[in-house]
Amino acid sequence: MKRISILGSTGSIGRSTLSVTETYPERFQIVALAAGKNLEAAFEQARRWRPRMLSIAAEADAEGLRTRLRQAGMNDIEVVYGAAGAVQVATHRDADFVVSAIVGVAGLEATFEAVKAGKTVGVANKECLVAAGELITAEARRQGKPLLPIDSEHNAVHQCLRGGRMEEVERIWLTASGGPFLNTPRSEFSSITVEQALNHPTWKMGKRITIDSATLMNKGFEVIEACRLFHIPPSKVEVLVHPGSTIHSMVEFVDGSILAQFSVTDMRLPILYALTYPERIPSDMRFPVGNLRHLDFCSPDMNKFPCLRLAYEAAEAGGAKTVALNAADEVAVAAFLEGSIGFDDIPKIIEGTVSATNAAKMESIAKVLEADATARRYAQEWVLGMARKTVRPRATSVV
Repeated sequence: MKRISILGSTGSIGRSTLSVTETYPERFQIVALAAGKNLEAAFEQARRWRPRMLSIAAEADAEGLRTRLRQAGMNDIEVVYGAAGAVQVATHRDADFVVSAIVGVAGLEATFEAVKAGKTVGVANKECLVAAGELITAEARRQGKPLLPIDSEHNAVHQCLRGGRMEEVERIWLTASGGPFLNTPRSEFSSITVEQALNHPTWKMGKRITIDSATLMNKGFEVIEACRLFHIPPSKVEVLVHPGSTIHSMVEFVDGSILAQFSVTDMRLPILYALTYPERIPSDMRFPVGNLRHLDFCSPDMNKFPCLRLAYEAAEAGGAKTVALNAADEVAVAAFLEGSIGFDDIPKIIEGTVSATNAAKMESIAKVLEADATARRYAQEWVLGMARKTVRPRATSVV
């Protein structure tokens, strides 16, 4: 029986993880959940799964949730809150496996503490590895525990790498659907609406990751994530646009052999793989092999989608550059979703923020969070400048 804590239990990955555990009750047990701001969903998950600990975002909501749980006869569930509560869930003494699925850097400290506590961690939060991957992977090596990717592309790479040794790898190929604007002229990007950008052709995801997929920043983050997870330079990670999203990723070896992983586009499968690794167990998620008739590929256009170029540049520089990349993207995407800026303003804000950031080495999680906060403030200045149609802020070093 594997005992599981979930960071981000009410999000898409969290709910899919709970679905997997429900399918295999003899294998998995839920011991702790970090549920965020959705109190109704948190209460329903508590009633269904009876975790030993439940964390929510705000202190003001904690007592009300405790009262409601007591009234429902669930006095044995400990309610905690905030960043400290998420850390308690991540390091719960009874947990063997922690699923890191809190979107953004909000889950960074909890993920790092889970690794530090010797837990096996399944990483679905790519922002953690973008901002602090060097620290997290170094700690995992010290603990002698694997970091198991849940993100479908890196999960696919992990599976392909079972066919060879890392020193035999020539390059990793990350496939990208191309998003909803693959065939949209760049001249029309300024008029793209939020509704259009949220209409992803393949995956149903949260709002930020869907916008990131539309700008290809999500794929840029995945390049950085691959560098950190598999300890390879950016020059050995290539992005290939594959609109059908049939092949999730490929690994090319030095002898020219290429291994590809394909499966149904269902996040429960990479979650199941991570939860059961190194085993493989039966599931009902089957891919119709006849669908392999047409496999179309093309190179990404980095002039049309500059976010991908910015991610490669940040990956090469490392340190605070990748922290600023993620922070600025989160600010810019939020502003676009709110209608404050245009779709084509997103990469401008990111480039301005990253350019103003020194490539300082991040020596602790505290330093990462400090650099993140500083970059967010600078990115907000850009947003305000664009929203008011005034002169943009003067570039100064933010680290």
